[in-house]
Amino acid sequence: MQHERLKNLLEPVVESLGYELILLEYVQGGGDGVLRLFIDHPDGIVIEDCEQVSREVAAVMDVEDPIRQAYNLEVSSPGLDRPLTKPAHFERFAGDRARITLFEARNGQRKFVGLLLGMEEGQVRLRTDHGTEHFELTEIERAQLVPDFGPKRAHS
Repeated sequence: MQHERLKNLLEPVVESLGYELILLEYVQGGGDGVLRLFIDHPDGIVIEDCEQVSREVAAVMDVEDPIRQAYNLEVSSPGLDRPLTKPAHFERFAGDRARITLFEARNGQRKFVGLLLGMEEGQVRLRTDHGTEHFELTEIERAQLVPDFGPKRAHS
């Protein structure tokens, strides 16, 4: 599988620079493809971080040449609607709102939104308006935080 090969090639490069590879996407379009990396760091991400990772990843991609056709490389921060891709992410962001999309519908529903409760016995827990749902990681097509743009509370 191309995705696993790219991840196995690039994740060590990103980690050696002190960053976490949150998500890797490769999309082939009608024209050039797009190789997109989302990176993170405990201190946050600035443009210089993206530039540094982009330079190193581009050098490895030039040497290894795992993508034969033309593509564009994009490196960015995970953003406010940050993807959740690893068990540690579901634990770290427990207490935040999240959206989970399943590969296959459960009781006629593929998308769930609610309060992320972390992991329990290897399953992601999400409190929705209809109760607490448990999901196997292998069931989840995509999970991401839901930004809260509500009014800020005044602190006294």
